[in-house]
Amino acid sequence: MELNQVIIAYKAGNQLSKSQAELCAQQLNELGCKTLVGPSGPRDNPYPVFLASAEKKIDLAIVLGGDGTALAAARNLAADHVPILAINIGGHLGFLSESPEDTEFPEMWQRVLGDRFAVQRRMMLQAQTFNGDRSNLEPESDTYLALNEMCVKPASPNRMITSILEMEIDGEVVDQYQGDGLLISTPTGSTGYTVAANGPIVHPGMDALIVTPICPLSLSSRPIVLPPGCVVSVWPLADPEHSTKLWMDGVMATAIWPGQRVDVRVAPGWAEFIILSKKYSYYRTLRSKLQWAGARIRYDNNHRN
Repeated sequence: MELNQVIIAYKAGNQLSKSQAELCAQQLNELGCKTLVGPSGPRDNPYPVFLASAEKKIDLAIVLGGDGTALAAARNLAADHVPILAINIGGHLGFLSESPEDTEFPEMWQRVLGDRFAVQRRMMLQAQTFNGDRSNLEPESDTYLALNEMCVKPASPNRMITSILEMEIDGEVVDQYQGDGLLISTPTGSTGYTVAANGPIVHPGMDALIVTPICPLSLSSRPIVLPPGCVVSVWPLADPEHSTKLWMDGVMATAIWPGQRVDVRVAPGWAEFIILSKKYSYYRTLRSKLQWAGARIRYDNNHRN
């Protein structure tokens, strides 16, 4: 990979992440690479400026932070096919990022320049809102992207609101949900909000949509795993306060109300993550990040002897 133009996003408000971003920029500049550096957070989105200001094609995005910082990068860069190198500096779980203990910056640049890395593609979702019945194919909203999940749930500053949502799959009504909301996630997002809502864990190498009700008031409401060609439509019902919102990766996208629907489908673009770890294992990530520990099993397999 050539490194002529690199963008560096760090976790806003985190001094360690910022200082490491400045160090990355300094080292890359010494290699003749142009860099753009900026904070990424709930109130900071550097990517429109990055994309508009880059003098050349962006070869790589270096993201220093946690999963939230990596998710923001994916939403903004997937359409432009910019590969993302995410390093967990200032984050928490770090499902999407390299461990800083496994990375030394000077060695990292040489590995990237020498194409000694893997690229992991992860499917994304897109959502749009529509007015009226299904005969209306003109979207009312922008197109929203998510790497983890789209979520339809109410938000109110005054009280906890129960939502009533109707779901269609490819135009056919499947169920109505009364509860805290509804998640439509990717396999990547199955280890996020979805697993917290008792949804299944799905390997990110699969292409699938996972629909999971959040705290439904019916024991018969269960998660569903769908093939990637499906379109999931969600209609809010009985919402006199107009409190229902569409959320993308935990960030509010837009408000929706009865008479509107949200269509969620697989996005045409992929998020591309650079994998540098020589011992990368999805299952090891699950064990360590979710802190799985059997009562008798040691993962070195010595119990088999």
